[in-house]
Amino acid sequence: MKTKLDIPGVDSDLLAKDAGKLLSPLSRRAFLRGSGSLGSLVLLTGCDVVDGTSAENLLREVSKINDDIQALLYSVDRLAPVYTEADITRPFPFNAFYDRADAPEIEASEWRLQVSGLVRETAPWSLADLNALPRESQITKHICIEGWSAIGKWSGPRLGHFLQRIGADLGAQYVGFRCEDRYQTSLDMATALHPQTQMSLSFDGRTLPREYGFPLKIRVPTKLGFKNPKHVYELFVTNDYPGGFWEDRGYNWFSGL
Repeated sequence: MKTKLDIPGVDSDLLAKDAGKLLSPLSRRAFLRGSGSLGSLVLLTGCDVVDGTSAENLLREVSKINDDIQALLYSVDRLAPVYTEADITRPFPFNAFYDRADAPEIEASEWRLQVSGLVRETAPWSLADLNALPRESQITKHICIEGWSAIGKWSGPRLGHFLQRIGADLGAQYVGFRCEDRYQTSLDMATALHPQTQMSLSFDGRTLPREYGFPLKIRVPTKLGFKNPKHVYELFVTNDYPGGFWEDRGYNWFSGL
């Protein structure tokens, strides 16, 4: 395969630098062993680069390689750090792609969690139904891709226990979520079954506030913050790649810590 390094409209050195930032440490070592150049990226991904479009394709392939390696290294036995009450960030930051005043207003008595896909029981769940399930609490760190972090206390049922309760196919690849604020994201099944992945119904000892995701947030302390959906109204289990709001805009899909 011939690698074309003189590419109209593409800075080869800058492309290689940007792609290197996307790689996990294991992939980055292989990349650097290959001189850290565009040529080594071509060998790593199998993508030749001849124009701006193929440069974008290469970056997408780098992101996919990063996802695959992170998934291989992921373990349900590896827990995110836990903290004490004294460590909790107060006030906890609001973060969304809209202003705080635009957070959805949801009537608790009318809300239902829809369940679909590769599950045995598809009956919707009321908030009272979810509140009747055994709860666990965690004080964990939310790490935002924008560079900030905050520690909060979250309580609710384990997502893995809920998936077992509804007879989900635990051998399926993905668990996806759709939200009242038009957001959506998805997890690999191993992360969904992780003991710290939670269906959060309360925050800091009180009912989950509107700005933090009422009535239901999926808390995933082993992932970056954008993988923690708020205002969830549907959960589905599938083998078809579901993507997500930010994932479809170029963010790494796995995004584990």
